[in-house]
Amino acid sequence: MYIHERKDWPDFHWDIQKLAEPLASVRFRQGGLIGQMKGLGFRLQQEAVLETLTKDVLKTSEIEGEKLDAEQVRSSVARRLGLDIGGLKPADRNVEGVVEMMLDATEHYERPLTDERLFGWHAALFPTGRSGMSKIRTGAWRDESAGPMQVVSGPVGNEKVHFEAPKAERLHKEMTAFLKWFEGKDATDLVLKAGLAHLWFVTIHPFEDGNGRIARAIADMALARSEHSAQRFYSMSAQIKQEHKKYYDILERTQKDSMDVTPWMLWFLECLGRAIDGAHDTLKGVLDKARFWDRIKDAPLTDRQRSVINRLLDGFEGKLTSSKYAKLTKCSQDTAHRDIQALVERGVLVQNPEGGRSTSYSLAPVK
Repeated sequence: MYIHERKDWPDFHWDIQKLAEPLASVRFRQGGLIGQMKGLGFRLQQEAVLETLTKDVLKTSEIEGEKLDAEQVRSSVARRLGLDIGGLKPADRNVEGVVEMMLDATEHYERPLTDERLFGWHAALFPTGRSGMSKIRTGAWRDESAGPMQVVSGPVGNEKVHFEAPKAERLHKEMTAFLKWFEGKDATDLVLKAGLAHLWFVTIHPFEDGNGRIARAIADMALARSEHSAQRFYSMSAQIKQEHKKYYDILERTQKDSMDVTPWMLWFLECLGRAIDGAHDTLKGVLDKARFWDRIKDAPLTDRQRSVINRLLDGFEGKLTSSKYAKLTKCSQDTAHRDIQALVERGVLVQNPEGGRSTSYSLAPVK
C-alpha cells in the first residue's frame, strides 16, 4: 500500500523531539552562512549566487538523467541576474526553461504558489511539448492516456515498479489540498515545510514528467521563505545528486510506509545541512576566482580567452590543449595557438612540463 492509498492520507506527522536538534543545527548553519556571505560585498555575493544557481540547475537536471551544457546554463543565469561575465553563450530553449523555473521559484519566493504558476513552470521545462521522443501534456495535470503513472526501473519485460502515483481523477482535489497547505499560515517551521512539500508533491506526481525537478524547485522556494532571501548560497539539488541512491531509497520507503514521515524529515534535514556545509567550497572558489581576475585585470582579453579562463577556473576536466581551446571557442587551430601564446606571455597561463604533441597549459598560480 502506498501512503496516498491510506485512509489517513494526507495527515502527515512526525516526532518533533527527534527533529528538534537537527533542525536547530540547520537553522544555525543557515544563519552563519548568510552572515558570512553578506560580509563579502555585493560583487562577490552575486558571483556566489551565480555559481550556486548554475550548479543547482545542472544538478537538478542530472538527477533526472539529463546533462545540460554548463556554459549555456551559466550564461542564462548571468543574463537573468544582470551580470556581465563576458563571452556569454546562447542557451537552448530547454536550458532557458529550467533556469526560468528555478529563478522564478527563488527570486519571487513571496508570490503565491498556484496551479497556474506550476503549469507555467512545467511548460518552461518542456518548451517543445516533448520529453525525449515522447509527446506529453504540458501546462496541465497528467491524464491516464498512457496508463497509470509509475516509477519503474530495469529492462523492458523485467521492470520493477517502485511507486505508482494517485489516479489522474484525483489530481484536482489532491493539488488543491497541497497548494492550500503550502500557502497556509500554520506553525510549521519553513525548513520542515520545504522537506514535506518535496515529499508531498512528488508523491502526488501531478505531471507526466518533470515532477522531481518541480518538487525540488518548490522546496527551494520554501527554503528561500525560511531565510527571507532570494539569494541562494547553497544547492540542495547538488547535494541530492551526490546522495541520489540514499535519496531514492528513503523516498521509496517513505511512500510505502505510514503517515509518520520522521525518517524522511530527518534525512532531508541532514542532507540540507551537508548542502550548507558544502557551500563553503563554493565560497572558496568564488574568492579564488576573484583574486585571479584581480591579478590579471589589466591584461587585454578577448571574449574567447575570458570564456576559456572561466572554464579553467570552474574546474576544467583534463588538460587544456590548443585543440581543446579551438573546439571550446569554435575557432581555428591557428587562432587557438595565438590566443594561448598571448595568455602565456601575459602570465595568465603556464605551459605544463610535457611538450611536443602533448603540450598542455594550466592557469598560472596566484602569488
